[in-house]
Amino acid sequence: MSLDNIGPVVLAGAGKMGLALARGWIAAGLKPSNLVLVDPNPGEHTITFAVKTGARLVPSAEGVSPRVLVLAVKPQIIGDVMAQLRPVVGTETLVVSIAAGISIAAIAQGLGTQRIVRTMPNTPAQIGKGVTGAVSGPGVEASDRAIAADLLQAAGQVAWFDDEKAIDAVTAVSGSGPAYVFNLVEALAAAGVRQGLPAEQAMLLARQTIVGAAYLLEAEPDIPPSTLRENVTSPKGTTAAALEVLMGADGFGPLLDRAVEAARRRSEELGRG
Repeated sequence: MSLDNIGPVVLAGAGKMGLALARGWIAAGLKPSNLVLVDPNPGEHTITFAVKTGARLVPSAEGVSPRVLVLAVKPQIIGDVMAQLRPVVGTETLVVSIAAGISIAAIAQGLGTQRIVRTMPNTPAQIGKGVTGAVSGPGVEASDRAIAADLLQAAGQVAWFDDEKAIDAVTAVSGSGPAYVFNLVEALAAAGVRQGLPAEQAMLLARQTIVGAAYLLEAEPDIPPSTLRENVTSPKGTTAAALEVLMGADGFGPLLDRAVEAARRRSEELGRG
């Protein structure tokens, strides 16, 4: 299925993530005339996007009959937003949600439909390098899932799950994960400064190290990260000395375990309101 045959696609919430997805859709062939941005208080970036692409920008979805409704609003306001959108949700409307922590059951209750795909993309979707976890609701047909896959793949790769509970873990791993990597860059640069490097050069070294390592992961998808790590590690060398710390009992692994668990719990809490 091609994006040029899908429409209308209504995007409720044209913030950073919503616009990132919209850019990917346009680039992948979605006709701007088939894209409707719903935002009662659009920011400058949203207005600029609509002007440049020709997408419709409206304060409400009244009068629109969406084939796909994408919920890209903050979970704290999604109840009010769904109440406004419910009248435009028809029997053929597929709902794709990227609202963190909001269950399929809650969306079904709010919009009066079972045709729901709950997803969690991440911010690299802004450059087409994202990854999205997705799960289908009970009312989703094969054609719906194909449409959702086409829309989500415009922003990167997609991992489908059978159990909705997995989405809270997806949120904790890949949804929040880019922030963990950015914090690693900050920490690595700060460690370099403490070892006597000038701040500017330390940040350059830290940033480009992460960028280069990421490219290696992408260039060698069949090589496990453990093998790539071992390729850098000479016996009794400098990297081995560092890894004794990072892979120790109180090292990187246990720390990430606690971080991911905290993020998963928060995702669950958001879903409960």
